[in-house]
Order: sequence, then structure tokens, then C-alpha cells
Amino acid sequence: MLSLPFRKGTHISLASVIRQYINEKYDQHPDMFKRDLEFIDDLRQQAVNVHEPHASGVAKLTQYAAQLVWIGGKFPIDIGAEFTWYPALGYNIDRPLVRNNLKFELMNALFNLAALYAQLALNTPRGNTEGLKTAANYFSQAAGVISHIQSVVLPELRMSDPPEDMDANTLESLNQLMLAQSQECFWQKAVLDGYRDASIAKLASRVSDLYIQASEAAIKSDAVSSAWIHHMSAKHHHFAAAAQYRAACDCLEKSRFGEEVARLTDALACVNDGLREARGGFLGKTVVDDLNGLKKKVEADLKRAEKDNDMIYLNPVPPKSDLKILERANMAIARIPPQVADPYKFFGDHAEFGPALFSRLVPFSVHVAISIYEERRDRMVNQEIIQRLESLTEKIHTLFEQLGLPGSLQAVEKPIGLPQSLVQHAEDIRQADAVERVRRSFADIDKLRSADMMIFEEGKAALAAEEEEDQRLRAKYGTDRWARPDSLSDARGSELRRVAGEIEGYLNSSIGSDGIVKEKFAGIEGLLGVLSGPDRVLMDFVPSSRRPESSDEIKLAVGKLRSAYSDILRLESRRRKKVETLRDNARRDDIKPDMLKEAARLERTYPTTALVPAHFEYFFDQRLDKLYEPEIQAIDKEEEEQEKALSAVERANREFESQKRQRSSQGTREREAALQKLENAYVKYKEVINNLETARKFYNDLNKIVGQGFRDQVKKWVADRHMDARALEEDINMPTLSNLAIGQQPMQSPPAAESPFYAAQSPPPQSNQQASHIQSWASPQAAHPAASGAHMQQPKPVAPQTWNPGMGMKFGQGAPVPFQSAQGQQQGQQQQSPQPPPQQQQQHKTWNPSSGIRFG
Repeated sequence: MLSLPFRKGTHISLASVIRQYINEKYDQHPDMFKRDLEFIDDLRQQAVNVHEPHASGVAKLTQYAAQLVWIGGKFPIDIGAEFTWYPALGYNIDRPLVRNNLKFELMNALFNLAALYAQLALNTPRGNTEGLKTAANYFSQAAGVISHIQSVVLPELRMSDPPEDMDANTLESLNQLMLAQSQECFWQKAVLDGYRDASIAKLASRVSDLYIQASEAAIKSDAVSSAWIHHMSAKHHHFAAAAQYRAACDCLEKSRFGEEVARLTDALACVNDGLREARGGFLGKTVVDDLNGLKKKVEADLKRAEKDNDMIYLNPVPPKSDLKILERANMAIARIPPQVADPYKFFGDHAEFGPALFSRLVPFSVHVAISIYEERRDRMVNQEIIQRLESLTEKIHTLFEQLGLPGSLQAVEKPIGLPQSLVQHAEDIRQADAVERVRRSFADIDKLRSADMMIFEEGKAALAAEEEEDQRLRAKYGTDRWARPDSLSDARGSELRRVAGEIEGYLNSSIGSDGIVKEKFAGIEGLLGVLSGPDRVLMDFVPSSRRPESSDEIKLAVGKLRSAYSDILRLESRRRKKVETLRDNARRDDIKPDMLKEAARLERTYPTTALVPAHFEYFFDQRLDKLYEPEIQAIDKEEEEQEKALSAVERANREFESQKRQRSSQGTREREAALQKLENAYVKYKEVINNLETARKFYNDLNKIVGQGFRDQVKKWVADRHMDARALEEDINMPTLSNLAIGQQPMQSPPAAESPFYAAQSPPPQSNQQASHIQSWASPQAAHPAASGAHMQQPKPVAPQTWNPGMGMKFGQGAPVPFQSAQGQQQGQQQQSPQPPPQQQQQHKTWNPSSGIRFG
């Protein structure tokens, strides 16, 4: 049999690659996964070092492969790790393949697992039945792993050039080869166990089929060697011959002598075809010896069979085309190890593979999607299911209050003392410390509301301050230069103001609802005080009445009403339990594991698309429909059932009231009114408690909205707007070319040592006309008669004139105008050094373009 060699891999630090990716792409710090990073490197090192056929290697390879499958849902396929592996088959086994591909790494780990199973099978002693069963099982598992690579891993590889020893044709050939060798083990077991010839023939026929299928797929592969192809072909012919030989033996046993000769003849032909594969030395000695041994046996039996048939039996020998095709008995099945087929089942703190690595690593978009689902789920459960059920219950209480139930019924049934239901209600009120509990709840809710409003006002104040600053700066610099959207027109600012309006609406609505609940409590606070007091106070509140005359009619009416009333109570009790169950199920509805699987599936399906919460909409709809849609549909049926029950109560109550009016007294009516008041107070107390719990949850949820969703976003936006404003203000205040002053300045001959620029120039002659023209252009005072008098000992400093681009600049023959910025000229006026006499003043020099312009 053929042994599948291992692929050899080189060591790399997968942990460092994953660490870098987490640091760059996720909002969680890599140090949170320090143990996971160390563990993945250890797993890979152990898996890569599996080079010997030992059973311990199975756990190493399956565990590493399982973790690769898991982290494939956490990270992209091209995470950045350059995995290097050497091929196991083909003509380029010394040429490594380097790929940045997690699926490529998974394929190599699984290929080595299949190779390990195959080598374990070959190393299992096959001289007895148990050894053959073990070897066959190993070969079947090898085939299962290879088929898993074919059907699951290879389609997800996303490589234009998959390794030639792991392409579709090569994997198909190896799969059929492993199945053929597994089937061969079953054939050997049948021979050892002395099965009937017909059964052995069926097994051998299937071995032959599997070998030829492996050979045909190998011919299409570029990695399977010619020696392997000849081996598979020879084995195909060998087992075809063995099948015909066993069928001939069966024919001899059943006295079909002509068919025996025909099958032996075909067996001999198959053996000869198998021996022809040995040309060129491609076959091993064992295979050739087996073929020669079978040939001698077939030739001997054929010679004997032909002689017996010719001399004794004289049965016609049918041609090969008339022979019935042998049946097949398939025993070899590709068995995918469960650790490979579904590795997720083997993750857990106490499971075979331990906890899944990086399970706490969740993309930010998945966090957002989970929050969206939970909000949608809670809204569906609370508004579309529980709220409708509670409205049905409220309808019951409204009808009972109108009918005076159960007070009227209790007054007749128990005219003296306290009804048991009222005693139970009073005990509930006492144990819950109802009045103080409600007052504490109101105080807590007021604190929560105040905290929410304070945070909200802080965000609104930041918005108002930003708007005020923007208007101030816009008024200061003008709308032309303050060219940015105002606070109301800015997209983010507009969105934040819209959110502020929604929050304000929530708060106003909640304040109104809180007021209604307080009014409801104020209306029953005194009655709750009665219920929470001692029994004597309660008995004093409920007057006793004389026992009325009982007749069969009144007893019948009371019985009907009590029965109908009890049906409603049972319906309400079931509904209350149903609501509690729904809330518990909603709290236990942890979507995170399924969301992570869905995110992994989406990442594999759309590798180039970044996940956003909108990608999970279909997943949300399916899950919500599956979990909660049946509950919504059941409400209509429950409403119909309630209508029937309430109709029965109304009918029974009309009959009861008719009988009661004939026998009622003033004491009975007073007792009935008192009992009904206490019953209504208890029911409204339950409503108040539910309202307060709803309000508490509302304000806690609103705290996140006004904090993270509004105030923090406002602060961030205001900070960005402030930075933009400072940058724009700096741009506006930056001096421009039009602010540069080019004017007349007192002239003096700079010392040569201090001004090499002037020292290097020789002053050209200058006409008075030119000088006068330049002075008049530079300063209006220079043209005034007083400025050109002879008594003037030195030129007086003149105020600089701001240069206007329309004035132009004159270069060439005339004397240059000294250029100086406004700041530099002002500093020049403040210098205290004495001016040289006019005769020592340096003449204006012609400007040389190569010398540049000096400012300041």
C-alpha cells in the first residue's frame, strides 16, 4: 500500500502577526489576549513538528486546525502571516510555497492529519482481524479529512494558484486511494475470516473500482508521480482478477463449469494487464510477487477447469460480454472525524480543545449590531407582546370595576369577617411595605430624572455656547471672510440638535407619565394604609352585614358568577406567568455566540467588505421571527378566549344582580362598596409598581442616550468646531502682501562691515529729475517746498506709505526705492543713532535682480 507523506512547514510567529493586527484594526488592546497569543504559537509549533506516525499527533493537528477554523472568523484570510510549506507530492518538493493565507495554513494542517492517519494505518499490524479493522478505520478517516479539504476548505482558499499537490484532481485521487486501501483491508479481513467466495468477490470488485478511480484522477494531476499511477492501475487489474477468480470458485461450487472457465480466462487476462504495469520498474517487488502468485494460481485452476469441462461436463463457455457483472460490496466510507467536521462542539473550558482563542475579540460593528438587536428585541417583547397582554388585563380590571367584582360577590358569599382573597392582599401589602416602597421608588426616579436632565442641559449649554461663539466671530470678521457653515447649518450640529429635540420630547412625555402615576398613587394611598394596617383596622373599614336568606336561585347565580370569575382569574394567572417567562427568555437571549458565527460567515463570504450593522438585518429578522413571532400570533387567540370569558362573566353577573336586588340590604351594599374599594386599590397598587419599574428602566436607558449619545458627542463636535475656528481666525489675521509698506526711509550710508550688500555696489550717477521722481513717488512730503530747502541739514523721517498694487514697481535705469516692511520701518524710526550729514549720504543705486530684495 502507498503511504501519504507529510508536508513540511517552517516556523513563524503567528502570535506577533495577530498582535499587530489587533492593535491596528480592533478597539481592544492586544495585551488582553496575551495567553491566547502564546497558546496559538505553541499549538502551531507542535502541529508543524508532527513528522512521525504516532497517535499523539492526531490531537495536536486537530486542535490546531480547529483553532484555525475559529480564528478564521475573527481575522481576514490575508492577516499578514507568510506561511511557508514544502509540497509532499510532485516534482517540486524542494521548492517552498509561501502564502499569506489562513486557509492555506489550515489546508496544510489537515493534509498532514490525513497523512498521519494513512501512516498510522500502514504501521498497524495487519496480520489479524483487529489490526485490519484498525487500519481500515485509519484509511477511512484519512479519506474523510481529504474529502473535507475538497468540499469545505479548498472552495474558500481564494488562491488563483493552489498548491499542485492539493488541487482538486490530486485531492480526488488521494481520496479514492485512501478508500481503496481501506476497502482492501476489509477484503483481507474477509479472506482471513473465511468468508464465502461470492462475498469476497464483491469486496474485491469494489477495491478494483476504487483503484481505477484513483488512477484516473491521478492522471489529471500534475503532482501524482508516474510510479503511483502505475501502482494504482496494477492494483486495479490485480483486484479485478481476484474478483473474477473468487467468482469462478463460486461457479465451481455451484456446478457452473462453463462460466468458471470464462471467469478464470478473464482473471488471467486481468493479471497479465497488471503485470504489464511493471514494465519500466514502476511497481514494487511485493506488488509484482502478488501478481505472479495470483497468475500461477489462476493458470493452474484454468488448466484444470478446461480439462474437466472438455472431458466431463461439456458446458458451453460463454463469452466475456455475456458474463453477469459482479456485484459490489462497499465497506470503505470516508469518515470525517467530528473534531474536523464540527470543531465548534469541542470548544469549552472543560472540552477537548479547551476554550476558543480570542473569543473575547469582537469587532466594533458587531458590538453595535448586538446593541441594535437587543433594543429591537426588547421593543418587540415589551410593546408588541407584553404591552398588548397588559392592555387585555387592564380591560379585565376595567370591567370588574364597572361590575363591582369581586366585592359584590364577596359580600354575599361572606357577609361577616374578611374574605380570604382580601386577607391575602393585605398580607402582600404588609410584607412589601407598600406605601414606603412606592415613596422610595418615586424618590429614586426623581433622582434618575434629575441626573438625566442635568446631563442633557450640559449638552444643550455646550451647543448654545458654540452657537454664541460662532455668531460673535462671524460678526467680528464678516460673513465673507468667516467662510464656514454656521452652527445651525453644519451637518453634525443639525443632527445633534435633532437628537436634542427628541430627548426633550422623551423627557416631557416621561414627566407627564410620572405625574399620572403619582396621581394614581395619591388616590389609593389611604386605602393602602388600611390594607397595610392590622386586621382590626381592616375589619373596622369593612362593615359586616346580616346573612341574607339563601335560596336555590341566589345560590345558583352565585355559583355561576364565581365559576366565570374564577375562569378569568386563571386566565390572568396564566398570562402573568407568560409575561414573566417572556421577560426571562428575553434576558437569556444571548445573541453574541450566534452573532460571532454570522459575522465570521459574512467575513468569509465578503472578504473585501467591511462589516457594518446593516449586514445583520436579515439575521435579526430571522431570529426575531423564530423566537417571538409565535407569541405575537398567539395574542389574537388569547384575546378571543378572553372575550368569551368576559361575556360569560357579564351574563352571570346580570343574573346575580337580578337575584341580589330582591334580597339586598343597606349593610350588604356598604360592605360590597368597601370590599370593592380595597380590591381596586390593590389592583392599582400593582399597576403603580409596574409603572415605577418601567420608569426606572426608562431613565436608566435614557442616561446612556443623553450621556454617550448626546453630551459626549456634543463635546467632541464643539471641540472640533473650536479648533476649526482658531485655524480660520489665524488665517484671517495673517499679514498679506497688501499689508507690506514700501516707502521712503531716512537714508544713510551703512558701514561696509555691517552691510556687505551695499558695499559691493558702486553708486551710479543719478539725475536730479530721477531722484525727485522717486522721492515724490515714495513720499508726498518730499515734493513740498519746505522739504527741499537748502537749510535742511538732514532728511526728516517720513511716515511710510502703504504700497498699492495699482502703483506698480519701477525697475531699470532709475534709482531704486528702498523696500521695507511697515514693522521694519517703524523700528527704523525708533533708532537713536545720529544721521550722517547730507553730503555723506549714499547715492541711490540701481537694483540688480540677482541681489534680491531686502525687507526689514
